[in-house]
Amino acid sequence: MTGVLNVYKEKGYTSHDVVAVIRRETKIKKVGHTGTLDPDATGVLPICIGPATKFADYITSADKTYIAEVILGIETNTGDISGEVIAKKDVNFDRKAISRVVDFFATRGEYMQVPPMFSAIKIGGKKLYELARKGETLDIPARSVVIRSIKILEFLQHKNAFTIEVECSKGTYIRSLATDIGRELGCGATMGELERAQSGKFFLNSAKKLDEIKIAAQDGRLDELIIPVDELLPYPKIYVSGQELTLAMNGNPLPIKNQPQTKLWVCSNEKLIGLYANDGNKLRPEVML
Repeated sequence: MTGVLNVYKEKGYTSHDVVAVIRRETKIKKVGHTGTLDPDATGVLPICIGPATKFADYITSADKTYIAEVILGIETNTGDISGEVIAKKDVNFDRKAISRVVDFFATRGEYMQVPPMFSAIKIGGKKLYELARKGETLDIPARSVVIRSIKILEFLQHKNAFTIEVECSKGTYIRSLATDIGRELGCGATMGELERAQSGKFFLNSAKKLDEIKIAAQDGRLDELIIPVDELLPYPKIYVSGQELTLAMNGNPLPIKNQPQTKLWVCSNEKLIGLYANDGNKLRPEVML
């Protein structure tokens, strides 16, 4: 069994909790997630199963779409509403001013963002949130992220908040974006609710809750929910046999034979063998299944 499950992560679960449940239900040891979601966050969490775990980086690198609540007038040590409040300011809920600042971030494209101290990023071999829980603070280097678009979905003046839909690159912290928006407005902000609506080719409307996956596993229908990696990475396929099949099965380079594509799936008649890259001289194995 190999491929990717489009899981809907519910509140209260860590990404590692989800992996543990899938591992238990599938009886497969090789299971991995493709991008951490905080326990309070919900939404799309693709889970790789079996040899498909080798393609986790390909899936993780895709753009993401989030729906987030931005709460004005407070800042927290975590960047979201679950944290300790470290600052409070009065809010002038000026919708035009809010729209201007959101548009400013929406049109910046690439910008240097400082990740929150409470994050899974490693510095010196230790995760930042582990250091933060010990009371340690660091100067965290800013990282380049890309905001593709932001649009305001709803103003919630009764709670000094608004919701946004954000399309962004891998590695973007929506908590940091909310903090940056609040600072630009001059009143501070923190993130409230967060839902990941899309991760690459995975969408909210087709994501399955853990209970649905458990039932499918019990009924012997789990394979119906697993998406093959060649559907997610739709590169052209070439089929090999004889000596070329022997070479491919042993992870050796193959002759190009006028293949113009940069990447190709190499297959036998029965299965995928691996993803190969064209370097101009040979087809060389990139990921073997």
